[in-house]
Amino acid sequence: MARHPIYISIDVEADGPIPGPYSMLQFGAAAFDPLVLAHEAAHIPVSTFKANLDLLPGASQSPDTMAWWAKQGDAYANTRVNLQEPSLAVNAFMEWCQSFNRKPIIVGYPVTYDFMWVYWYCVRFGGLPDGVRPPFSFSGMDIKTVAAVKLNCDYPQATKRGMPKAWFKGAPKHTHDALDDAIGQGVLFVNMMRDLRQ
Repeated sequence: MARHPIYISIDVEADGPIPGPYSMLQFGAAAFDPLVLAHEAAHIPVSTFKANLDLLPGASQSPDTMAWWAKQGDAYANTRVNLQEPSLAVNAFMEWCQSFNRKPIIVGYPVTYDFMWVYWYCVRFGGLPDGVRPPFSFSGMDIKTVAAVKLNCDYPQATKRGMPKAWFKGAPKHTHDALDDAIGQGVLFVNMMRDLRQ
C-alpha cells in the first residue's frame, strides 16, 4: 500500500445501543485524501458508500431509541428502503475500503460508537477467516479527541458549539442520514487537520 493512508469517515444509524441484540439500520462512509488537505476542495470526499440493512433475525428494537426516531421526521423511513442483506453490504464496504490501495483509517464522532457497529458487522457477516481483521483493522481515530488536543481542553469540553466556525466550512446539515452525517464529520475532520498542520 502507498505510504499515505486514506481517511474514511463513518456514521451509523441503529435501532438500539449495541449490535447483536439490536440492528444497524444504515451506515454511510466518506473517504478523504490527506494529500489534498491544502487544496480548497479538500472538504469534498473522493468517494462515498451507503447501505440500508435488513434487521437482524430475532433482534429487538430499543423503546428509547425508537421513541427518538419518532421525532426525526422521515429519517427512520429512509433507512427502510432498498434494504440489503448484511453480508452483501459489509463485503461491498470492505471491497470499497480496499479499492483505494491505501491503508484505510476510520474516523468518527464519536468513533467508539460507529466503529463498534461497523466492526461487529464486518466480523459477523464479512466471511473473514479466524484471525483476519477487516481492511481497517481494529482501531479508529476520534474526531473529538483531535479537537480536544487542538483546543487545549479536556475531552468533555471539546463540544461542537465550542469549536471554530471555520472547522464546519463546507459541511452539509446534520440530517441523521448516515451518508450526509459521515460527509459532515469528514469535512469537520479535514478542516481540523488542515488547521493543525498549518
